[in-house]
Amino acid sequence: MSTARMENPVILGLSTQNGQMRGSVKPAGGPGGGGGGPQTTQPAPVKPSSTVNNGNSQPAPTANTIIKPGDDWKKNLKLPPKDLRMRTSDVTATKGNEFEDYCLKRELLMGIFEMGWEKPSPIQEESIPIALSGRDILARAKNGTGKSGAYLIPLLERIDLKKDSIQALVIVPTRELALQVSQICIQVSKHMGGVKVMATTGGTNLRDDILRLDETVHVVIATPGRILDLIKKGVAKVNQVQMIVLDEADKLLSQDFVQMMEELLSYLAKQRQILLYSATFPLSVQKFMNSHLQKPYEINLMEELTLKGKVHCLNTLFSRLQINQSIIFCNSSQRVELLAKKISQLGYSCFYIHAKMRQEHRNRVFHDFRNGLCRNLVCTDLFTRGIDIQAVNVVINFDFPKLGETYLHRIGRSGRFGHLGLAINLITYDDRFNLKGIEEQLGTEIKPIPSSIDKSLYVAEYHSESGEEVKL
Repeated sequence: MSTARMENPVILGLSTQNGQMRGSVKPAGGPGGGGGGPQTTQPAPVKPSSTVNNGNSQPAPTANTIIKPGDDWKKNLKLPPKDLRMRTSDVTATKGNEFEDYCLKRELLMGIFEMGWEKPSPIQEESIPIALSGRDILARAKNGTGKSGAYLIPLLERIDLKKDSIQALVIVPTRELALQVSQICIQVSKHMGGVKVMATTGGTNLRDDILRLDETVHVVIATPGRILDLIKKGVAKVNQVQMIVLDEADKLLSQDFVQMMEELLSYLAKQRQILLYSATFPLSVQKFMNSHLQKPYEINLMEELTLKGKVHCLNTLFSRLQINQSIIFCNSSQRVELLAKKISQLGYSCFYIHAKMRQEHRNRVFHDFRNGLCRNLVCTDLFTRGIDIQAVNVVINFDFPKLGETYLHRIGRSGRFGHLGLAINLITYDDRFNLKGIEEQLGTEIKPIPSSIDKSLYVAEYHSESGEEVKL
């Protein structure tokens, strides 16, 4: 059994066919699936030696802040040079929304445009309107895709300058990230006439932070240990905080921080809004969400990246393996149809089958696949038990299973009745715990895929005449 380890991702259209797809025949080896162009970058983090008063300063309002009725306020903006570099689809694949569509304060829009943010990125399109409604959010997106703007824009829009209290907390795992986020927050809010932003992190003078909190502060951007210390000392009053953001939540909810985060939340009002942003969703994030979030709106933009990378890997396998027939497993009916459509677009014929299809359609697909009318079948675990198709010599877990029993039943679809078979798993970063668990349950090691696979391991005509079993 070999495992292809990959980490990266295309939204595909749903198919309404009855499980049979026939792509046009094409030469082996399709086009590549990597993302092109450099990532867009957020403002560079402030170096510890630079003079920003630990993120506590606020630029003085400019003359442009005062807008008279009838003025074309956009003409007065000091826009940065346009960024003409190529950008990847995780930033450009938007719905076409504009920042003005969200009914934001004009002064906030001015700061947004002067940051060089022309239009909302996908994560901003998904997050901003939901966050403005006051609903909890669980969002998954890569760094460098506008994540900071996705939560800072609604956070600043909801700040009430008439209240001299901390109204929003942004918790981050490192001092560098706290300084970077505070710099962005200060710049975006510079025309808003008095939003007070403070960064507080470990490793800096606690006395300075205590003195700063004697004055008005609306937004605190902090590392967990420092803000918890200030709260316990009675210096940081957080009883009127209406929004708390956990940026890089997977790190904040790891063993190093999770107890501090639980304690921190105990000081906040029960009617607060929680926004979680993370590149991965380990079990710790899921557990925290179940305990503290109220019917969160879930955003997952990483799914597209994962699917894109896996499809590219699958295309490579098709071009390099000698497949008689293959079964490709997914964990949901929707994924089955998405993948089947993508495989057909790559030029390979495939069928698909899942439990939501009508029984007569499933029967027809199974009959035709068994009779060799198609080389590839995409399916759910509906197809793992009691199905014997001797021509199947390759099984691919496109989505890795969660249980050892499921894994055994899946890979058992190849190599029936003593014939040879090959099982390949496409593993993402999120699958690492399931992979380790299944290896422990089954007392085996699922090895990385080698650069070349010996055909005698899974192709009958290459099998040793001596009949000796060849192990991976």
